[in-house]
Amino acid sequence: MNSSTNYRGVLDQRLVPAPNRFMDVRSKLRHFALVNYALPRSRLEAHIPAAHFRIPEFMIAGRPQALMSAVPFYDADFHFIHLPFAKFSFGQTNFRVYVIDRRTGEHAVWFFGTTLGSVVVYFAKGAWGIPWHHARYQIECDYDGRLKQYARYRYQIRSTWCNARVDIEDTGLPAPLLEGFNTPDEMKLILTHPVDGYFYRSDGQVGKYSVWHEEIPFTTGRAKDLYFSLYEDLGLLSKEEMQNPHSVLICPQTEFKVLLPPKLYTGAKDENPL
Repeated sequence: MNSSTNYRGVLDQRLVPAPNRFMDVRSKLRHFALVNYALPRSRLEAHIPAAHFRIPEFMIAGRPQALMSAVPFYDADFHFIHLPFAKFSFGQTNFRVYVIDRRTGEHAVWFFGTTLGSVVVYFAKGAWGIPWHHARYQIECDYDGRLKQYARYRYQIRSTWCNARVDIEDTGLPAPLLEGFNTPDEMKLILTHPVDGYFYRSDGQVGKYSVWHEEIPFTTGRAKDLYFSLYEDLGLLSKEEMQNPHSVLICPQTEFKVLLPPKLYTGAKDENPL
């Protein structure tokens, strides 16, 4: 996409509900936060398959920088659409980088992986090779519906793959136009509405899955304490840098549909289901 991109038009296309398929999953996501970090693109390049994706840069603090995020939330009723009676509830955190698919020019995300506080993780890893990792979650979130903001927003996450702490102050103020973006629609499309996600499968090949959701009404948060051991282990962020995110956005509840099964990504127009 270039400066002439019709971001609103692309966003409207992504907001069209996707038809239900047999394996699709729905879930209400509660206590949803989007913690974004700006960092030099060079730190990320070794982790992204350059043949398929490029890492866009945004002018932030006077220099071009890439963006990545950590996204914690609570799955309140994770269930397959055609099995609504079998529901699971658990904490989940996605770790991702904002990328562009070289084939289509579309904004998307690359997943380092995900932590889940449920045995669902073992099904997904075994069936599809998705980089999901088991974790133990302690969630302390207190949302004041009258004030429409959080009095408390805290996650403690324990995992052999990634330990994390998330302690955020909710200002209650609507999300502003963030640094690095020219319009609200550009910001929404890139940060909050990338519908295609890519990842390394357990066999080393690239997989892909997609989601659908409506626009997410975010408020602005401030970091009180943030730590993600994965980003330190990969050499992407220091402990000090983690305390100073590019932005923190919070939403008490939204709903996602995950289009399953994932596909094997080859760069061709149509991928094969895993």
